[in-house]
Amino acid sequence: MIDSSRRTVLTTGAAAAAATTATQVFAQTPQAAAPQGLPEGTKVGFYENGNVRIRYAEIGSGFPLLATPGGGLNSRIGIWPTAVINIMAEFKNDFRVITMDQRNASNGDSTGPVPLDNPWDAFADDQLGVMDHLGIRQFLFFGNCIGGPFGMKLMERAPARVVAAVLSQPVGHRPEQPDYMYNSGHDVWAKEFRERRPDVAMASIEAYLHGLYRVRPDFVYSVSRDFAKSCQVPMLVLPDDIVAHPLQVAIDIASLAPNAEIAVFPWKEPPELKARTINRARAFLKRHQTA
Repeated sequence: MIDSSRRTVLTTGAAAAAATTATQVFAQTPQAAAPQGLPEGTKVGFYENGNVRIRYAEIGSGFPLLATPGGGLNSRIGIWPTAVINIMAEFKNDFRVITMDQRNASNGDSTGPVPLDNPWDAFADDQLGVMDHLGIRQFLFFGNCIGGPFGMKLMERAPARVVAAVLSQPVGHRPEQPDYMYNSGHDVWAKEFRERRPDVAMASIEAYLHGLYRVRPDFVYSVSRDFAKSCQVPMLVLPDDIVAHPLQVAIDIASLAPNAEIAVFPWKEPPELKARTINRARAFLKRHQTA
């Protein structure tokens, strides 16, 4: 059951004011070319904070929906056209969809330091910074793959801002292959990153990956199970079951979080079931956008 106090957080007037402010801010933002394959009408800009520069994109209108692509540390806007659910295309007529290249993703256009302390918080800083830059206070969230840990960290950091969240195929810890995510970052992302940034020592990159995947080698990496038990944000979990997306982690999120629900598994086939699952996610987000 949803905490009744959440139903009074956002009024229609406040939502309209936020949308107006965000439109004014966006109009002043330098524009960039949209990545190939994104829907017509996608707008792209940059958010800068010191030595951090984040490329973001948005399309549609209505209640804001922050959507983070999959791809692990290479989470970037250009992944959406081949994602299991292309949020930019699927939800552009339902919400104001905002997405972004994560900091230092290969083939993305977001850059910044490699944070050795609290790296999950650094991602949250970037994501919340983009929303602040656009004048958006409260928003819905959709996270694919690594978007699971991103979303849980956002709910921990800013529970009053995340109105509801869909966690699709969340990344999590698999005990029988405990270093899978660390090794993936080390062998794939780090190699590509070092080609662009040879000034960053491999020791720093290894410390960064340690902070992401070894400091809390359990669950979704970014938050604890105790936090999940206390998290009041409504969630819909869409499970998967590959090495990086353990089915048990999806079940644990839905079991621990008091306002979480979970979709049937598997849900990607046949096409009719996948379409119903996407519609369920759409309806879930719409149901909570004014809660």
